[in-house]
Amino acid sequence: MGIKTHRPTTPTRRYQTTYDFKEVTATKPYKPLTSPARRTGGRNARGRITSRFMGGGHKQLFRHVDFYRRDKAGIEAKVLTIEYDPNRSARISLVQYADGEKRYIIWPLGLSVGDTIVGGEEAEIKLGNSMALRRIPPGQMIHNIEIQKNRGAQIVRSGGSFAMIQAKEGPLAHVRMPSGEVRLIDQECWATIGQVGNVDRKSIVIGKAGRSRWLGRMPHVRGIAMNPVDHPHGGGEGKSGQGNPHPVSPWGWHTKGRKTRKPKKYSNRFIVKRRA
Repeated sequence: MGIKTHRPTTPTRRYQTTYDFKEVTATKPYKPLTSPARRTGGRNARGRITSRFMGGGHKQLFRHVDFYRRDKAGIEAKVLTIEYDPNRSARISLVQYADGEKRYIIWPLGLSVGDTIVGGEEAEIKLGNSMALRRIPPGQMIHNIEIQKNRGAQIVRSGGSFAMIQAKEGPLAHVRMPSGEVRLIDQECWATIGQVGNVDRKSIVIGKAGRSRWLGRMPHVRGIAMNPVDHPHGGGEGKSGQGNPHPVSPWGWHTKGRKTRKPKKYSNRFIVKRRA
């Protein structure tokens, strides 16, 4: 796993970087665990744009990843492949359980083809194994963490991320998130040992506009370049700053420094320390 640079055959190619995919062992996904990924283009069910600057993109197959490993507790699984997933920043692994069933999991950094993993009460503290937080010692890197018991992993799933248990107090564990936030999580919630693979993802330089279009990202148009009917910053003769107004969205909402996180009564009370 690493970053690949290119000869500067064009101005954009000079700085562009790509993955070398050395950790990937299979080029095609396991078909029974895939389904066509429908693209929305940023539109809702009524055909109206709800997320701007989305559209196009390469055709993709959605890989069904298992974030709920409780139903396979105590059953060993062997790692068959390590694969690229276009739908997420992490790599995925195809594993086969002792009962013959195959599933996709998020690939932890360092897990190799042929290794065995297991989850449950009898699982040891080993890379790729899943278990309750109460069985994991403080200071151990973890990922794929449940927020609520029996809900399935919902946090710490992106490439290169990991969390860490700082302390345990009664039925709750103090877990430090990748953002620096410290959150209380029930010790009966499950997590997976290790760090998510593809650590170098933040070092990738897109390099050209066309590569963004492959990902379904359309050009982000500045409000000052629009007409008055389309944006509060629009209009004026030439490059008009309109007296340096406070930046707002097309609907007049302040966009610099305004808190956008919706208050979650259940979630907020479990935050011990806010992100930096």
